[in-house]
Amino acid sequence: MTDQSSNQMWGGRFAAGPDAIMEAINASIGFDQRMAAQDIAGSRAHAAMLAATGVITDSDARAIREGLLTVLSEIQNGEFQFSTALEDIHMNVEARLKEVIGEPAGRLHTGRSRNDQVATDFKLWVRDQLDAAETGLLALIRALLAQAEAGADWVMPGFTHLQTAQPVTWGHHMMAYVEMFGRDLSRVRDARARMNESPLGAAALAGTSFPIDRQMTAEALGFDRPAANSLDAVSDRDFALEFLSTASICAVHLSRFAEELVIWSSAQFRFVTLSDRFSTGSSIMPQKKNPDAAELIRAKVGRIYGANTALMMVMKGLPLAYSKDMQEDKEQVFDAADNWMLALAAMEGMVKDMTANRDSLAVAAGSGFSTATDLADWLVRVLGLPFRDAHHVTGSLVAKAEGKDCDLPDLTLDDMKSVHADITKDVYSVLGVENSVNSRQSYGGTAPDQVRAQIERWKALV
Repeated sequence: MTDQSSNQMWGGRFAAGPDAIMEAINASIGFDQRMAAQDIAGSRAHAAMLAATGVITDSDARAIREGLLTVLSEIQNGEFQFSTALEDIHMNVEARLKEVIGEPAGRLHTGRSRNDQVATDFKLWVRDQLDAAETGLLALIRALLAQAEAGADWVMPGFTHLQTAQPVTWGHHMMAYVEMFGRDLSRVRDARARMNESPLGAAALAGTSFPIDRQMTAEALGFDRPAANSLDAVSDRDFALEFLSTASICAVHLSRFAEELVIWSSAQFRFVTLSDRFSTGSSIMPQKKNPDAAELIRAKVGRIYGANTALMMVMKGLPLAYSKDMQEDKEQVFDAADNWMLALAAMEGMVKDMTANRDSLAVAAGSGFSTATDLADWLVRVLGLPFRDAHHVTGSLVAKAEGKDCDLPDLTLDDMKSVHADITKDVYSVLGVENSVNSRQSYGGTAPDQVRAQIERWKALV
């Protein structure tokens, strides 16, 4: 494709083309070329509609549509020469189309503006990313369900403040993340449904006097309907903001899980073993196996959330309708999308490959007085103590166990009675971690039966 020293789209308005600095700040082709497929899809739909409404001839529309496929093939095969003088993907494609088919290319832009064109391209690109995110989330959720099903009755410590709190099951912990990523999946689907309105045909900001059929182009591009207000259609970037917001929340969930995997895979915990595929070694310490994939996922939230904040700042002061500021909407979204998809794929891989160390989990589940709450509940249920009194008695028994350097189940009955005389040997029935988790039968609780019920519910959904 021939590079041009000045952008001919300005026509007779300017006597000279932009100088190098203006060209550099004005051009977006360095990044918006990623939307080439979407741009060409939108242009082909627009050309077909122009012919159907009699605005251009069928022969011109056919030449345009076939020529655009030639341009797309050149781009996909790496044969296309992008020009910064032509600013963006739209003008690069149109200029090359003119070289390929000649005069009919000049009729393609009838009844539209770059304003509705870029909004359409960007929506199509973001929609594709939401579809990819849905696929990634479904794969991750299924990997978590497999882990949960395998360890539905494996005991492990549940934590608050990263201190041992109560025993739970491995399956219950995995299902907590299923719920988190399930909400992310819901947000992805909601965002896709909300943004699926076509800006094409809104033109610069006021619509067009040509007898176009916006419903036709909307349907051709897979949109549910045309956007109902031309001003809003070209100036709306809510879809990009919602994409980044959804990505940011999901990245937080990925980061929280990554943090747990970093902790759990350490020599001090040994709760899980990560596969070699998602670990690295040390350049100097041969014994090291570092959870680098998890650590990098943990860091991705900064880039994704940063993109969200950056685009919020771009949009916050813009009057209707289009302003050139909005050219700064894409790089953040592109970067966030790349990192979100990579983090989802890496987390799914780690979850599928990781091995939960059942023995280590069980040993940890029984430490740290994890059944203290079960003891307090027994005092309430069997002896009829008010819970606050039972809490005090249990605290005294924990102190006694600490003094004897043992856990609650290791206290003798005489030890127990020295704190409260009515305690009987039946108390030991609630002090085992297996008994503890099996007793948590409330809906959503950690009892294996409850965990399995939630697994089946989710398997039916995904």
